Amino acid sequence: MGHGMEDFIVVESRKVHGYSLGLYAIFDGHSGRDVAKYLQSNLIENILSQSDFWTHPKSAVRRAYEATDTDILENVVGSQGGLTAVTAILIDGKKLVVANVGDSRAILCRNGKDEGITVVHEPLKEKKQVEDRGGCVVKLPGNIPRVDGQLEMTRAFGDKKVKKHITAKPDVVGKKIDKDVGLPDTGKRLVIASINITDVQEAAEELIKEALVRESRDDTSCVVVMFD
Repeated sequence: MGHGMEDFIVVESRKVHGYSLGLYAIFDGHSGRDVAKYLQSNLIENILSQSDFWTHPKSAVRRAYEATDTDILENVVGSQGGLTAVTAILIDGKKLVVANVGDSRAILCRNGKDEGITVVHEPLKEKKQVEDRGGCVVKLPGNIPRVDGQLEMTRAFGDKKVKKHITAKPDVVGKKIDKDVGLPDTGKRLVIASINITDVQEAAEELIKEALVRESRDDTSCVVVMFD
């Protein structure tokens, strides 16, 4: 893309309040690295600092996403920088909480089939919401639909120049991790992305290769998590 890598990831295991957590995220920056780098250090911390995360995780995650976006707009970046994000928090290997804004995605393997558990926030899908905020969705010849003719998604962190017409409110999904989640031939369970390979590094690399074969023209990152 003619610029430095603007993706940042989180892969971490941690004990918090007696819970065993798996913390995973991909932050896909655009128009600079500042927002992605900031979220790598702060977004999951902000989620876990919500006192009701353990009892009402969905509302806690939404609040943390929007509060983090406010902080970014006020203290981190000017009118240009922004990003899309997907976060996944695995609690005691039994409950998965996934949230996203924009076009970063998470996939769960259930009964041997890939299950998309995130929503892509495209301008045509959320055109009414954009217009209700006073914005517009514009598609120029040979291009894709964009909010105000600029941003190709309706939800993102930062992007102050169009922030009145977009939002950082995430879609949040909770999933129970049970025996039906996983790869049937390995007994392992797979979160974030899936491919029928037992080595996680190899799986991530194969997915990246496939994206390149399909002529991806953007920064591309993948986190594959297998767990017993």
